[in-house]
Amino acid sequence: MAPQGKIYRGSVKDFQGFDANQDAEALYNAMKGFGSDKEAILDLITSRSNKQRVEICQAYKSLYGKDLIADLKYELTGKFERLIVSLMRPPAYGDAKEVKDAISGVGTDEKCLIEILASRTNQEIHDLVAAYKDAYGRDLEADIVGDTSGHFKKMLVVLLQGAREEDDVVSEDLVEQDAKDLLEAGELKWGTDEAQFIYILGRRSRQHLRLVFDEYLKIAGKPIERSIRGELSGDFEKLMLAVVKCIRSKAEYFAERLYKAMKGLGTRDNTLIRIMVSRSEIDMLDIREVFRTKYEKSLYNMIKEDTSGEYKKALLKLCGGDDDAAGEFFPEAAQVAYRMWELSAVKVELRGTVQPAGDFNDDGDAQVLRKAMKGLGTDEGAIIEVVTKRSNAQRQQIIKAYKAHYGRDLLADLKSELSGSLAKLILGLMLTPAQYDAKQLRKAVEGAGTDESVLIEIMATRNNQEIRAINEAYQEAYHKSLEDDLSSDTSGHFKRILVSLALGNRDEGPENLTQAHEDAKVVAETLKLADVSSNDSSDSLETRFLSILCTRSYPHLRRVFQEFIKMTNHDVEHAIKKRMSGDVRDAFVAIVRSVKNKPAFFADKLYKSMKGAGTDERTLTRIMISRSEIDLFNIRGEFIDLFDKSLHHMIEKDTSGDYRKALLALCGGED
Repeated sequence: MAPQGKIYRGSVKDFQGFDANQDAEALYNAMKGFGSDKEAILDLITSRSNKQRVEICQAYKSLYGKDLIADLKYELTGKFERLIVSLMRPPAYGDAKEVKDAISGVGTDEKCLIEILASRTNQEIHDLVAAYKDAYGRDLEADIVGDTSGHFKKMLVVLLQGAREEDDVVSEDLVEQDAKDLLEAGELKWGTDEAQFIYILGRRSRQHLRLVFDEYLKIAGKPIERSIRGELSGDFEKLMLAVVKCIRSKAEYFAERLYKAMKGLGTRDNTLIRIMVSRSEIDMLDIREVFRTKYEKSLYNMIKEDTSGEYKKALLKLCGGDDDAAGEFFPEAAQVAYRMWELSAVKVELRGTVQPAGDFNDDGDAQVLRKAMKGLGTDEGAIIEVVTKRSNAQRQQIIKAYKAHYGRDLLADLKSELSGSLAKLILGLMLTPAQYDAKQLRKAVEGAGTDESVLIEIMATRNNQEIRAINEAYQEAYHKSLEDDLSSDTSGHFKRILVSLALGNRDEGPENLTQAHEDAKVVAETLKLADVSSNDSSDSLETRFLSILCTRSYPHLRRVFQEFIKMTNHDVEHAIKKRMSGDVRDAFVAIVRSVKNKPAFFADKLYKSMKGAGTDERTLTRIMISRSEIDLFNIRGEFIDLFDKSLHHMIEKDTSGDYRKALLALCGGED
């Protein structure tokens, strides 16, 4: 099953006590007479390995002179029939059938071609080419060349050679050269040198390319995926992204494909069947765990909710278990998590989308705003144009110029002229960042109930300087300390977390490896994942854990969380979610995500504010205002990486009127 020295990661194994003749007879009896015993068929076929199923086909032919696959096709129908018949074919012949169907008839199923050719090993590609020739008497390369075009065709042909380098010895010089060549072929070139992308991504070894991608991030300041999206297009872009994803982690690639096959209305059953069958004896356990970690839901439960009948039962048998119940964390998911922490340590330039206006004239802008609000009606377009195209520092100058020129309070005038979501957005932009955050925190704690999510978002993501400025603005505006209000409105460990963060005393130094190892032990012991028990009391451990997450520097915490993975084979975020609950869990998860990738944290919050029915305009407005001059450009990049749609597109679809116009101006462009 698994190569020597490798742990078997499939969900379907050889059946102990296997007897091909006995199984052939059982299947014959299940299909004999009126109707068929579908339960017996699915139980038997899903609990045998592919090698054993092939032997059953041969035994069936010997015993009854009939073709088992033909009989199964006759007796079964629909998706269930497609799934069972797919399980009966040897892997290479299964891939050959999928590719043949993808290029036969009108149109081409490019997604199927991409998935198979981007993910298979050299040997699997060679077996596919031979199986295609044997089954259809045709040359696969010739058929693909005849059915595709351009750079997409060229890359498919390169992959079809099954000639990817397999040497694990990596040259640092060649890694640097390839990263530089990719940068020069795309980002630094007028037009794109697609041939360079094809050569490097189509031929170099997986180990080599992983290091090339890391080096590319360092020199380009963005992941290779983002450059591919910007430089390439169409099916060629999709193919190259699939190659990159498979190089990074095939389990993660297939987890994403499975999730997309089932999310939303309708199910892409062909994709679901193909992946569940083709990975059941390779890496299904890895796919399951990455799926559980990435989507906070088990593959088993998603299949259960999205399918029905015998089809569902057969898919669940191939899945092999429910990770929501088990709560395990496997090595592949740990490796994916470790790599994410390594990437988070790479310095990336943070960029806002709102820049200071070059030809700024505070008096002129004050006059434009006064004119827009004078007389009957209000010129919202003029207000949006001025306010969203000036930096916050310039807006503060406009406020002063307006007062000097007209003896009036600009914010009061805007408040009386605008209404609804647009008013909240424009007025928020006119406050300083510290005043705006202080106001959001005040709203979160005053009145009946507390908005813990706002407290967590602001306190967990602001740096020391921002926290201190918020404290001053809060004291000035509300004549009481932020710490006092947080203390009186929250309780327990959650209160301690917020008060600790409100001090703005996080270390700002580099990592300390010796200390990081000790800190990782405290984190492991607190989360009950350490092999050794501590002499510390439970209260003392929790205090140290809180202190580590709330006061250590970001570079140091990244190292702590990497040490934690090495020590426990768990990702700290996953472990916190499993072992903590409520506001304490949410606060610690926000800190961890902020340390890992702050723009991705905000991208996720923006997506959740707009997905589904209704829009959480408070969250949308708050993040668009607070990040517009810090890292909204980076958030846009993370948004499209995570959700395969642009922030601009989602705002355009989910909002309306002048509010939408102002948000899109802050967004700063379509990706």
